Parts: sequence; C-alpha cells; structure tokens
Amino acid sequence: MKKRITTVICGLLTVAMLAGCGGGGGTTGSSAAASGSGAASGAAASSKTLKFGCTTFSNGKINPSLETNTAWNCMRIGVGETLFKFDKQATVQPWLAEKCEGSDDHKTWTITLKKGVKFSNGTDMTATKVKESLDWVREQAKNDAKIEKGGNIKKYLPYEAEVKADDAANTLTITLPNAVLNLAANLAQPITTIVNVKETTDFDTGIIGTGPYVVKSFKDQVGFEMEANKNYWGGTVPYENLSIIFMADAAAKANALKSGQVDFVENISNAADIQSIQADSNFTLDIGAGIRTGFAYMNQKGVLKNKALRQAILTAIDNEAICKSNTIGGLYVAGAAILPTTLSYGSDKINANDPYKYDVEKAKKILDDAGIKDTNGDGNREVDGKEIDLKLVSYESRLLNDFSDAYIQYLKEVGIKVTADYGSGDDQWSKLTAGEYDLNNNNWQTVPTGDPEAFLDNWYSKSEANYCAYKNDEYDKLYEELQKEMDTSKRPAIIEKMQQILLDDAAMIVDGYYTASMAYSKNVKGVQMYPMDFYWVTVDIAPAN
Repeated sequence: MKKRITTVICGLLTVAMLAGCGGGGGTTGSSAAASGSGAASGAAASSKTLKFGCTTFSNGKINPSLETNTAWNCMRIGVGETLFKFDKQATVQPWLAEKCEGSDDHKTWTITLKKGVKFSNGTDMTATKVKESLDWVREQAKNDAKIEKGGNIKKYLPYEAEVKADDAANTLTITLPNAVLNLAANLAQPITTIVNVKETTDFDTGIIGTGPYVVKSFKDQVGFEMEANKNYWGGTVPYENLSIIFMADAAAKANALKSGQVDFVENISNAADIQSIQADSNFTLDIGAGIRTGFAYMNQKGVLKNKALRQAILTAIDNEAICKSNTIGGLYVAGAAILPTTLSYGSDKINANDPYKYDVEKAKKILDDAGIKDTNGDGNREVDGKEIDLKLVSYESRLLNDFSDAYIQYLKEVGIKVTADYGSGDDQWSKLTAGEYDLNNNNWQTVPTGDPEAFLDNWYSKSEANYCAYKNDEYDKLYEELQKEMDTSKRPAIIEKMQQILLDDAAMIVDGYYTASMAYSKNVKGVQMYPMDFYWVTVDIAPAN
C-alpha cells in the first residue's frame, strides 16, 4: 500500500515571517562593480537583462556533484532544478516531479515525473536521464573522499539505494536500505539537481540543467553571463539575459543596488544599509523565516576536550550583547540552543534555562576550580602546563568575523588567548574538515529537509560529518532513535533532548539565529527570500512593468 506524501515538516516549523531587520565553502567576489559611476538610485532596469549581485562559493563552480556549495551555486543562479522544492512555508512541493509515494515501511518510493520537461540543450528529461543523474552524483562522491565530505549525498540518497527507471510509465522507483521520513524532501536538496550527465562537457561552469537560464560565459572572480533557456519547460523566461556579479562585501552589494548597477542582491548584512534600503521607496527588503544558526564548532581533539574550559568559554561570552550591538544590528537573535526558536523543538525552554548565561566571575571560577590558571603572570591561562592559544577560524560571511572578533575580546577578559585565522570560506571549510582549528565559526541551515536530522548528524559520533570529534553515548542513542522514528508527532521530543545534551556538554558556541534577506529595486518583481535559501534566481523574477 502506498501513501501520498505532500509535506515534509508537518507543522514543526513555526512560520513567522519576520519584518524589519530583527539563514563551508569559499567566498570569492569583487567589489569593483560597486565603485563605478552607475545609474541614479532607482534607475530603470533593462527589460531584457537582469543583474544580480551575490556572494559566491567554491570559486563559482556549479557542479552539483562536487560539494554542497557548488550544488547550491548551480540552483541559486537558475541553472539547476530538483525533483522537488521547498516553498515559502518550508513545505516540500513538486518541481520536476509530479508526486512521490512511499510504502508503509518508508523504504520504497515511487516518483512520477512531470511530462514535457526538457534540458536546456533540448533533450527530453526521461526517467532514465534522471536515474543517470542521481547515479552520477553518488558515484562521484563514492569515488572521491574529498567530494564525499563536501557533498554528503549519502545523507539524502544512500549509495546502497537502488534507483530503477521506467520510461514508459515516466516513473522512478527508489528502494532504500533504511526508512526515510520523506524522500521528497531529501530529493529537494541541491546536490540532487537533475543534470544531463551524458551531454554535459564542462561540469565546473557549463552544467546542462533544466533551469530557466543557461551559462554563456564565466569569468573567475567576476561572475557569469547567461541567457534565457529557450527550451524551458516552465514557460517563457522573463529576461533574455542574466548577469551574475560576484560581490563578497555586503556594503558593495548595497551600493551597487542603490546606484542601479544591479537589480537585486542577497543578504545585505550591514545594519545601516538595511535601514537605508527599508527607508527608500525605490527598494524592497524581503526577509525569510529564521532557520539558520550561527555557531562555532569546538574541536575536541585538542585542548577543548576539557569540558570545564568549554563551559567557561560559553559563560564568558555575552551573545545577547553581541546580537544587540550596532555592528550586528539585530540580524541575529541570541540563543543557547542550536536550533532556532522559530522551530518547534523546545529551544525557547532550553534558552530560558541556559546554564551558561554571561557571567565573567563565574567563568573565572569555573577555570580556577578546574586548575586552569595563569601560573606565570602573563595574563594567559594554561592547561597541563601549556598556555592556551585557541585557533579561531572564520570568514567574512553573515557577520561571522564580527562575532569572532567579539569572542576574542570576551575571552581575553578571563585569561583565554585566542588567535584569529580569518580567510576565505574555502579556507574555513578545508580547515573544518581537516580538524585544523580549535574554534570554527559557521552559519548553517538547520532544517535542510524541513527537519533537523541531517543537521544534528554533525555531532553524531559515527558520522563522517562530525568534524569536531564530539562523542556522547546518550546523544548517539537518541540520534539513532530519531533515524528510525517515522511518527512526526514523536520526533520533536527526541530532538529537544538532543539539543539539551549538546548544551549541557557545551558542545559549541551559538552566535544566534540569523535572518536571511533579499533586497531589490522597484523595477523588478517576484524576488523572494525562501527559508531554504536555495532559490535566488528564479523564473518568477520579472520586470515590474
């Protein structure tokens, strides 16, 4: 017997769209675009060309099989699409597929594909072509350990899963080794983007997908020039041309938007720029539900294996004050639980009982009682006779470096030395996966499938994504229970317990809960910031007039 799965989160996400300014890989880009003369604020955009200013990752590559960020790049610029997608309410919806039906044991799934879909080169998207794409991305990951760490396709579609194509019926049948809560949500991940594998020759920047736009040319550190997909299955594409302009700096994005050099941008994170845009009737700021958490991994292979040291660190940092500072400007909401309070997993209750609320004297006492003292009078404490010098890895994205700067100052007050190691996002990611850090600052989606199971895998001791060497037997037991629990009404209680264990163990520093945004001029319409921020350039974006 089959049952129709139409939603993924079943009410677990509290959809409170936020108003005002209240979610690894390498950042590249140029701020040069913002320094030209430009047009006057609100100048009319070309009805033929759409210009988008954005941060990019992994040097702009759009190969979905390479790593998480390159898959996101492919979808974000309008080249790739998946079988399913998430809407504004973070509910899974059909995209290249019509429906997904699962067996009672959640192991066998039948996917009916949309009819009439073509790849951008005119080739029909058949069930066989979809199977080739899903097999390809798994084969790439399986054969390359580095790719596997970057993409983690097996979280969403295990290597052992059998995919069968029936071109006559236009269906796929996927048989899984273990039960999955909702395969449609897994197949909404950008890493499962459907690619015409056999006819693509340039996998780095020339993927043949089904999206509304096609790459014409790519210039490293600059961006993409693109054109409308004349074979687009979803109707006429609104613009003839699309320019993707890489801008790593948030101020550059704001300036380019105000000058008329671009039509829309993602994630302006300067409080002053946000307020300026909100006050100007020429522009609109669309803010998505906050499902991202800024947090720093604590690497327990090194000195941070000492729990007292971790507890003191959390107690010494005032993330409430940081989030309310002029620098952060309200873009983060402070919290101690790893999952945002917009999600129904007990974070409000956990935050209210945070055992590590900011208290400098308490932090010092924790250190003193654990024998972590400054014995030579230089102002820096030692562990086992060796001076503590924490390597803090961070990068300039979503204000992570601002949080990291604050860590350094707060921890100095209690005698903990921290050395900043700021670089690109690629640097941050490679050091995270190699374990070359003590603290590593990130900003991640917490419910990549509309559910936090895949995110919480980062602290499961048996996971290859456990880059911080965290281990707690009770957490592992609960995680394995969560993997097997298909009753959505019972999952929140398990997740709440897991969150509490992570906090009790002082497993990470939580910066706060981030709110992602899109800003656009009055000359375009259809720009939206989705909770799952996979979708930047979409076919819905069109000239306003």
